[in-house]
Amino acid sequence: MKGLEAARALYEEYGAAMIRESFPEYEGRIAVGLAGRGSECFGFDDETSRDHDFARGFCLWLEDEDDIRIAVPLARAYRQLPLGGAGEHSKLGEDNCGVHRTAFFYRRYTGSHGAPETWQQWMALPSSALAEATNGEVFRDDLGHFTAIREQILHGMPEDVRKKKLAARLIEMAQSGQYNYGRCLRHGEEGAAMLAMADFVRAACGACYLLEKLHMPYYKWMLRGMDALPTLGSLRPALEFLLTGENDPDGRLLKGQVVEDVCANVARELRAQGLSEGEWDYLEPHAFAVQGTIRNPEIRAMHIMEG
Repeated sequence: MKGLEAARALYEEYGAAMIRESFPEYEGRIAVGLAGRGSECFGFDDETSRDHDFARGFCLWLEDEDDIRIAVPLARAYRQLPLGGAGEHSKLGEDNCGVHRTAFFYRRYTGSHGAPETWQQWMALPSSALAEATNGEVFRDDLGHFTAIREQILHGMPEDVRKKKLAARLIEMAQSGQYNYGRCLRHGEEGAAMLAMADFVRAACGACYLLEKLHMPYYKWMLRGMDALPTLGSLRPALEFLLTGENDPDGRLLKGQVVEDVCANVARELRAQGLSEGEWDYLEPHAFAVQGTIRNPEIRAMHIMEG
């Protein structure tokens, strides 16, 4: 059973009754679900996931005033539930489950007590933090406050910020994949060529998520997460091939062709969204075209590679 499924089952079998019986006046004020750090929150967990930084359980999110009143007894009651043992934790790992203040949960990812409030905050935050703040599921939220913040993070990125980040990913794709990969090979710098290809794949993934208006998760899940992209998710096998395919002369030639195919698909989506009208094969002019559509003069004036 996946971690998300197990979390819901634990809540429905034990957690709901515990809240109803021990904290009846707060039953409609406690948001419950599973979100945050960990492969289980993305639905990507498997048997290997359970040996490190993994715990069975669910999250209970409290408003500030409720946290002051019941956080300690609620946490004590939660620990009495038959949750099972936890695996080993690294020094950077932490138990994602249990009782949290809503404001503190979001501050971990956004630096504030809710969604980013300014375009500068949106620009500075890594997509992986926004992905972790909005993954998983909310099982119950009668007040709707936790979910409202979640929805704002999911869908509230200013369009000019999206365009700026997208322009940066496009110029990175052009430079690393369409230009430097082949040049590094011709220079005999195979290691540098592999680094260029890795940069291309990371930038291409970033562009795909931005074009789908979704937040890209941490690098080890960014390709897996592409399965959820309705339009550009089909590029995942091609991007994985660029990282894992053979590096003999035939493989290198094929990789160069695959790079161009990926770029052509991205350029097609840019035109479909009205972000660029150019028919160029090279993505650099598309990057400047996207940046040229930004309305905010401060954002538009940023360096093309910023974002």
